[in-house]
Amino acid sequence: MRTRLLALALTIVLLPGATMALAQAAAQAPTRRPDVIFVPTPEAVVEAMLQVANVTKNDVVYDLGCGDGRIPITAAKKYGARGVCVDIDPQRIEEITANVAKNNVGDRVRVIHGDLFEQDLSGASVITLYLLPSLNVKLMPKLMKECKPGTRIVSQSFDMGDWKPEKEMDVDGRKVYYWTIPKR
Repeated sequence: MRTRLLALALTIVLLPGATMALAQAAAQAPTRRPDVIFVPTPEAVVEAMLQVANVTKNDVVYDLGCGDGRIPITAAKKYGARGVCVDIDPQRIEEITANVAKNNVGDRVRVIHGDLFEQDLSGASVITLYLLPSLNVKLMPKLMKECKPGTRIVSQSFDMGDWKPEKEMDVDGRKVYYWTIPKR
């Protein structure tokens, strides 16, 4: 009898905590699997992407599918810009959050755990990408609809299909493409 009472008491005490842990894990789970695997962007390419976009302290740099957050973090540290890191992978979010803290840019860089296709992009003045060509093409109508004219788009390695880049450069064997959202 004592054993049953002890088991019941432990269940009553531990069940809410276990339920809460499961709820938190479910809340952190991505709504879907990431579209791409994480491949870090080399620092030389990060620098080139920010330079081709002429990033300044007045910019808000969104990195869609940001991996470890290095592009917005560099934009904040080197140029004084604000940054927004968007990623669907909870592991990446943990890493980005740690990198933001380690680099002391928490006041300049915001981290969003979410689907890049569901984010409001209207606050961006610069958007950086390292996505597959099919994802860039899928993202293009959203960029055209939500971004203000003059918003700068920079993509590593992959273009935007029929939308011809204004600039194209080679950095350590990697392509960097640049576009500007046109006037409507």
